[in-house]
Amino acid sequence: MEYNQLSQTKIITRLLNKYNNMMPTGAGVLFFVQMFSTLAFSVLYSTLVLYATTGLKLSDSVATEITASFVAFNYAVHVIGGSLGGRLLSYRALFCIGMVAQFIGCMLLALVKAGAFYWGLAIFLAGSGFNITCINCMLNQLFKPNDKRRETAFLWNYSGMNIGFFVGFSISGYFQLHHSYSMLFLLSSLGNLSALLITLSKWRILSDIKTSYSALQGTQKYNANVKGFVVIFILLLALRWLLGHSNLSNTLIMGTGIVTVFVIALLALRQPVKENGHKVWAYLLLASTALVFWTLYQLAPMGLTLFIARNVNLHYLGIQIAPQWVQNVNTMVIISGGPILSMLFTTLRGRGVRLTIPVQFSCALILIGIGFCLLPIGIHFANAQGYTHFNWVLFSFILQSAGELFISPVGYAMVGQLVPVNLQGIMMGTWLMLVGVGATLSGYFSSVALGNTKSLDPLITNAGFSHIFGSLGLVSIAVGTLLFVCVPLVLRLTHEKKLFAETQAVNPVGI
Repeated sequence: MEYNQLSQTKIITRLLNKYNNMMPTGAGVLFFVQMFSTLAFSVLYSTLVLYATTGLKLSDSVATEITASFVAFNYAVHVIGGSLGGRLLSYRALFCIGMVAQFIGCMLLALVKAGAFYWGLAIFLAGSGFNITCINCMLNQLFKPNDKRRETAFLWNYSGMNIGFFVGFSISGYFQLHHSYSMLFLLSSLGNLSALLITLSKWRILSDIKTSYSALQGTQKYNANVKGFVVIFILLLALRWLLGHSNLSNTLIMGTGIVTVFVIALLALRQPVKENGHKVWAYLLLASTALVFWTLYQLAPMGLTLFIARNVNLHYLGIQIAPQWVQNVNTMVIISGGPILSMLFTTLRGRGVRLTIPVQFSCALILIGIGFCLLPIGIHFANAQGYTHFNWVLFSFILQSAGELFISPVGYAMVGQLVPVNLQGIMMGTWLMLVGVGATLSGYFSSVALGNTKSLDPLITNAGFSHIFGSLGLVSIAVGTLLFVCVPLVLRLTHEKKLFAETQAVNPVGI
């Protein structure tokens, strides 16, 4: 056992050293922090709707509403995280606070009691809402604005995050089959503890770089920290109340999303440099199209999970498949596809091929659209009992995951490329909040798919699922095609032609 642990430590150390040689100092640390910090969230993401229906015996509608609120708030709270980080608290400190909160939340959820359930979710959300924003901002600040290594770093980090998801989905499925939720949440909390310890051990190299917080001195920092902790405490109480009123919560999230659009538009108009204003407009346009993608994508922990659990034949190749394990198709595609896509991009750019952000977003929308359009076809060919063959779900998830590779890590890098430095924390938060708005819409479409029937018979429920999956898939394909047509317009706003020419003049191989 000691030998195996020593060997694993050496392997991780070598990988970290190799990655750090290619990237700025700190990038390798954030890869592993990302990997461990996502484990607990992946457990809740894949299991919450099933935990609520089978563990706590809540109705489908209530479980779906709570899951939609949880996923939406997880991303919406990143707006607050983006506002706190780098201003009232350092990114590294805010991240550590988030890890402690998620650890406590998992402990409460392990009690498997209704009272502890809502407090556990609220405390967990108060922490998870800071996680991705802080990591992405810490990573973004390691690169200069025109450093194309940023995209590679985010692709690698995205693969690291999905390693954590793979472990989380795997243990979730195992304990789901045994209905052992208490042990599941206890084990998942270890990921938060690991991420916390790694961050504390590398505290010095993860310090803020040229943020508003780093410029504060003495009493100014103390006062900023006090304000930050007050905001976090108020946030915790608000989340607890809102989770108990999920209908109102989802309405507030949608309203916040609409207000955010106007705020971003106002920021674009008020940019002192015209070119920066154009880039913020481009960010708003791309973010709006991405909302379609995230609405489809966030069906996974809600309506799609219930469809898989109840309407799909989960006996495959002689194995009983847990619904959570299906999402490991996503993690495997991301883990293997991230580095491959990174190398492919580098090779193509070295040959002068321009892989612009809007083109990648267009590919993402078309791929996920095709993936969802496969599901109604599979439902049409279901067996006599109404169960869809697992292969249709498998191919659908492969296409959805391929689409994710073209939009999610690229979206994080887009913030660093298009948004002025002083707005990056807020815009990173709004980008993640966009996913939350998508989750709210996913909750609505999941409810429509489930309908008013209480029947679990696939022959009755298949029609609702088929209609929603097919309709959303076609909308995504249409929006992706329209965005592809509008690529020249977006490039004029982003000034990417000018940037590409400058990069080629300085570095002809495009690295």
